[in-house]
Amino acid sequence: MGDDPGLFTPNSVTWQMHGDPMMWIAGVRALYLQALHPRAVRGVMQNSDFRRDAWGRLMRTANFVGTTTYGTTEAAERAGARVRKIHSMLTATDPDTGERYGVDEPGLLLWVHCAEIDSYLHVLRRSGFPLTDAQADRYTAEHRVSARLVGLDPQTVPASRAELAAYFDRVRPELAAGPEARAVDDFLLHPPTHPLLIPAREVLWRRVAQLAYAALPPYAHQLYGRPAPAPAVVTRRLRATGALLRRVPARVRWQLPPKHILRAMARLGPEARPAPYKVGR
Repeated sequence: MGDDPGLFTPNSVTWQMHGDPMMWIAGVRALYLQALHPRAVRGVMQNSDFRRDAWGRLMRTANFVGTTTYGTTEAAERAGARVRKIHSMLTATDPDTGERYGVDEPGLLLWVHCAEIDSYLHVLRRSGFPLTDAQADRYTAEHRVSARLVGLDPQTVPASRAELAAYFDRVRPELAAGPEARAVDDFLLHPPTHPLLIPAREVLWRRVAQLAYAALPPYAHQLYGRPAPAPAVVTRRLRATGALLRRVPARVRWQLPPKHILRAMARLGPEARPAPYKVGR
């Protein structure tokens, strides 16, 4: 292997998990969950035209995850510095109190981080990606690294599933489906698209959004006010979707820009190829 395997390295659970195609559905679930924190989602909505730039935001998040997972140490640190700089310049205003606050408040950064890690773990495991409880804990602990990159003190970040669950128990009283969350929900169900692509949106994207929504915890369904199928039905759909997407050859999936995994394999050698069976090594 080359000299710089990056921050996570091919020996990490993260390296293997993040090459799975269900990460895309997990990312949409994370958006739904993140939108339920009024202060956090307000920071997004007041600093960008979400409906015009939501795809760009999703792709920037995917690029950040890919860079920090599979890029060199220098590339990952540079990506983190860029995120911290952008966040340091942004503020939001509470419409009820008039309070102006920075979007880089540690509590807001922690919410975004935990919603992502919980979503990645939940969707991949429930869709059939093989992870033991110990490996899931290891994955959670590994992401104290990504938390540091966005400006958090790693010691304040959950490092196990139990700590993650305790965090969500503490923060739940702060959650609500306010106007901003409703706007995110509406966008995810009806994203703007060319008129000729509306049928494809209804057939393909709507199913992705509905599955991501269904995979949310019950309290999120209650807050949004929309029911979800029974848990057993959701699990079957996640497993069926995972099985279908995983039939697409990895080399084909990884050709999508910006090709983080292929570049990592070119840098480190073919043995760096991520695969579920390597998690337990």
